Amino acid sequence: MLETTTIYVTRHGQTEWNIQKRFQGHNDSPLTERGIKQAAWLGESLQHQKIDLIYTSSSQRAIKTAEIVKGHRDIPIEISEAFKEINLGVWEGITQEEAKNNFTLQFYNFWNDPEAFQVENSETFQQVSDRAIKKLDEIIHNNKGKSILIITHTVVIKMVMAYFEQSVTKNIWHPPYIHPTCLSKIEINKENSSILQHGDMSHYKEELDES
Repeated sequence: MLETTTIYVTRHGQTEWNIQKRFQGHNDSPLTERGIKQAAWLGESLQHQKIDLIYTSSSQRAIKTAEIVKGHRDIPIEISEAFKEINLGVWEGITQEEAKNNFTLQFYNFWNDPEAFQVENSETFQQVSDRAIKKLDEIIHNNKGKSILIITHTVVIKMVMAYFEQSVTKNIWHPPYIHPTCLSKIEINKENSSILQHGDMSHYKEELDES
């Protein structure tokens, strides 16, 4: 009988900088009231699902989301630098509009040619993929037959899902949009993986908004 390992991947809840359309990267801002609700909705939707372990990015917005999703369940939380958002260097804290006006080419590259993106002191998309996938492979190898929830960030989720879809970095901004706390689910049997959910929002109890 094949051992099935289940990986759930979600994004943190909405934050103050999401509302302001600021790039966060390795920087941080607190969850909004809506972000806290989003995490609670996800936790409620997963309360009857088997989850053996939670991994979270070391950013506070992800850790807080992990704690809310976990709720009163006895699930260990492991904090990992490997699941932090892309380091955006000089872009961190500036708005999308400021980036578009002051870094026109790199703003274009970020959204349209991510393989070519880099600004001062930033990571590349490939560097994010390398660190996140290395950690993911380690988690899968060490937790065969278990169910793992990973709480991370948009670019990391896009790179992880591209890995499972075997798609190229140039296409990572294709739908679905990664809303706060949207859920993706992957089942792994030996070398085979199946994507069962990708950006699922069915746990939302209020209307969607992009952030």
